[in-house]
Amino acid sequence: MKSRNRKITKKDLIRLALLLGAVAVILFVLPRADKKTYSYTLNAPWIHPLLTAEVNFPIYPDSTSTRKLQDSIERNFLPFVYLDSDVKEQNITRFIKSIENNVSSSERSVIEKELRKVYDRGIVDAATYDHLRKQSTPKLRMFTDKDGTNTAETIAAGMMLSPSKAYEYIDSVYNAFKGLDVDRPLEGDLAKVVNVCLTPNYISDSETDRKFLDEELLVAKGAFGMVLAGQRIVDRGEIVTPQVYTNLNTYFEELAKANIEKKETESYHFVGQGLYVLIWLLTLYFFLGTYRKQFFDDTKKMIFLMSFITLFVVFAVLMSGFSINGLYLVPFAAVPVIVLIFLDSRTAIFALLVTVMISALVTDQTLTFIFLEMTAGLVAAFSIHQLSQRSQLLRTAFFTLLSYVVGYLVMQLIAEGEIAHIQWRMLGIFSINAVILSFAYILILIVERIFGFTSTVTLVELSDINNKLLRKLAEDAPGTFQHSMQVSTLASEAARAIGANTQLVRTGALYHDIGKMESPVFFTENQHGINPHEGLNPETSAQKIISHVTGGLTLANKWKLPKVIRDFISEHHGKSVTRYFYNTAKNNNPDGEVDRSLFQYPGPNPQSKETAILMMADAVEAASRSLKDYTPEAINALVDKIVDGQAADGLFKEAPISYRDVEKVKDTFKKRLATIYHSRIAYPELHKDVKGAV
Repeated sequence: MKSRNRKITKKDLIRLALLLGAVAVILFVLPRADKKTYSYTLNAPWIHPLLTAEVNFPIYPDSTSTRKLQDSIERNFLPFVYLDSDVKEQNITRFIKSIENNVSSSERSVIEKELRKVYDRGIVDAATYDHLRKQSTPKLRMFTDKDGTNTAETIAAGMMLSPSKAYEYIDSVYNAFKGLDVDRPLEGDLAKVVNVCLTPNYISDSETDRKFLDEELLVAKGAFGMVLAGQRIVDRGEIVTPQVYTNLNTYFEELAKANIEKKETESYHFVGQGLYVLIWLLTLYFFLGTYRKQFFDDTKKMIFLMSFITLFVVFAVLMSGFSINGLYLVPFAAVPVIVLIFLDSRTAIFALLVTVMISALVTDQTLTFIFLEMTAGLVAAFSIHQLSQRSQLLRTAFFTLLSYVVGYLVMQLIAEGEIAHIQWRMLGIFSINAVILSFAYILILIVERIFGFTSTVTLVELSDINNKLLRKLAEDAPGTFQHSMQVSTLASEAARAIGANTQLVRTGALYHDIGKMESPVFFTENQHGINPHEGLNPETSAQKIISHVTGGLTLANKWKLPKVIRDFISEHHGKSVTRYFYNTAKNNNPDGEVDRSLFQYPGPNPQSKETAILMMADAVEAASRSLKDYTPEAINALVDKIVDGQAADGLFKEAPISYRDVEKVKDTFKKRLATIYHSRIAYPELHKDVKGAV
């Protein structure tokens, strides 16, 4: 009895690593608490349902109110000073010593008297004086010692002067004493001495100012109320005013603190997120393993698909935290478009479903989000079908925008029962989304470069017969170029008949014989009466013919043709032999052994439907040129002989093409060749004796 145990392969490990890696990356960016699922903007409507508090939190004044209160406190703050009683006597003594015999005793007595007066009134620095001038009732504070205790007292400061104001006062008194103009300033050494002797005796206490001002500002920031658990915070449609905005920020901060204290709850939340993501990705794996085995077994395509979905989800999560409607700026419709181009439509739709369902974790409007994104994604997938021109993306973007708008109106009617509360800016967001989608072509190019895939757009560009390589083929080997064109037409018709990739076959056929450019004269379609094979032994001739495959691959690498095109070059003859020269060699040596390997193409045999179709079309088109009779019977017999012979040689065994497909291909060839070589009516010639002939 055979063991059912299956060995774990390298591909299995890669798929497991992709799965676990995707879950880990997505979990890393997903929010850990519900607070991150809410998006709100100052002075904009609250778009979420009624929010009630889960925990108690204080009500703090909003930033605008706090700033106004702080400005008022700073403006009305009473600075602290302390009295330096020594300043007065020190400056008066300095004045007396400095002036001595320069002025009369009476003048000295006047100035000394006024100096004592201004110091008794109090001198403060210029900044403190300016602050006092702004007060309606100028006051200062200072500490005094009462019964051994320092006590802050408020003192009247209306009479205090700054050094400059004290100087002006003494100057005016002195001039009045001298009988001079009151506005005339002191002059000479007297002015200098007076100016030097006027320094503040009430000194600013900046350290105490800072301490008391910070305490008063802290009070301004303090809570003035409390919201209890279960109380309403904000309801849908309400404007998020500065106070509501502050309340929301405070609530979510308190909620975060509460969650920190509930480690067990947070852990369950994390595990739940992980299981949710894992289930959806496993669903994708089961779909691929069951219905798309060819993709599931292709490591490169699995890496592309899982990386693409993961990065898209990460981008969506980051955008959801970027702005209030950031999630709707993410072009989810690009997911089916890109996946469809490189894989197929069913995989594209399934990838869209998984991406949208995982991204729905970061929105509280889950139903609306899923409905809008699935609708837009499906419309995009259905509208593009097969991307062959960049302009198709513009059409897809337009249909996607239309589906967003209609879907949004539908959800508004369901939620509100009317359309009066439509947020018109959402239409702008949908428009931006559509514009971003229209640039998906750039993303297609990036995927092509990274993973080595080939999109239909690239195939269309390569099939342009005006590109340099095909123009060179037309110039160097015109017969081969015409043959390639005929094979391209024949093969693409057959591909369409069996549901193969028509554009891939059409493009591959144009390049399958580019190796003939190196020695075009050795191939029948390029010969004009001279056959260089005459005089050569069959082995040499065979090698000349076979070399167009290896030479074609060299040219393909030089011109950087995609691998899917190089496959047509290497597989269009498979491991068949150059039958003409092989048979000739055997006929020339009936009794000896002929080395078959000298006449065999390097292969491999066709690995896909498309290359198998090209093998059949290439052989049939070339053989049809040698027909002498193009009746339906002759054409049918030729097609059957060529294709059945290839099948009998086992050339199609490695290609996923069925017997039914081969029969459809043969029927297509027969109909197409009959159309090409249909008999024409012979035009009658004009007899010479007919009169009036022109």
